[in-house]
Amino acid sequence: MPCYNGARHLAQGVASVQAQTRTDWQLVIVDDGSSDDSWAVMQSLAEAEPRIVPVRQDNAGAAAARNHGLKVASGRLIAFLDADDTWHTDFLALMSNALAGREDTALAYCGWQNVGLGREGSKPFVPPEYEGPGKTEALLGGCRWPIHGAMLGAAAIRLHGDFDTALSSCMDYDLWLRLGCRLTLVRVPEVLAFYHFHDGEQITKNRSRIAFNHLRAQRKFLAANPGVEEQLGTEKVRALTDGELLHRAYTSYWKGDLATARPLFRAVMASRYGSAKDWLYMLPALLPLPLHRLLLRMLRTRSAPDSPR
Repeated sequence: MPCYNGARHLAQGVASVQAQTRTDWQLVIVDDGSSDDSWAVMQSLAEAEPRIVPVRQDNAGAAAARNHGLKVASGRLIAFLDADDTWHTDFLALMSNALAGREDTALAYCGWQNVGLGREGSKPFVPPEYEGPGKTEALLGGCRWPIHGAMLGAAAIRLHGDFDTALSSCMDYDLWLRLGCRLTLVRVPEVLAFYHFHDGEQITKNRSRIAFNHLRAQRKFLAANPGVEEQLGTEKVRALTDGELLHRAYTSYWKGDLATARPLFRAVMASRYGSAKDWLYMLPALLPLPLHRLLLRMLRTRSAPDSPR
């Protein structure tokens, strides 16, 4: 459990671990150089709960904090939980049961739900079945479970690599993409993970950075596995990478979020991707922002196009 200035929500995340029906757990909490009272809260929680192990490091980001926690953790199975998120009380029990007998060769994932976004943004979601002939293509398109919606063997993650500290976001996608193609994926069709939003800004923050890091993780994977493009074909790979970036750009564009859409459109154009119709929507991203905003206001009465996937 990485924690950076999470004192206000830490007890809630820890309580969801303490409430687990499977009780033989260890919780390693890594204070990532917090400037609030996180360390004091961790120490207080650990004094009352011997299964909690608090550790401290200079601020280095979530990926480094999770890697630090992996070095300290002593369990055979590993799961990740951010300080302000929670698990269903049966998370550890159901996920570990799904891995029984194949702890070192499989990765279990489950359904999840947003909390705090209102009715439309908080519908429960269970990811589809990924294991099968099209697994690599599906994973390259995206892993539709959150960081705290998975469990795998400690030996597997230590063998195949930990979190990439060069990524400021999407480090979990990078890890799942690398591991998911090597391990058997086991779907647990239950909503067991909850992602908590605490303010209105959280869901839109750094959306363009997330999109670019998603693309970086994809390209990193393709560079390390050149046979994937040979297997899928260049056209399919471009649809899954540049096409996904274009899709995210359109999503932001039609929400009026030009700050996110413009750099994404420019990156897609730099890759020489998209149809003639796509370019009609992308080219204005080269205009000064006020002119682009004026153009968008003029087009808002029209229906949004089907963005590439």
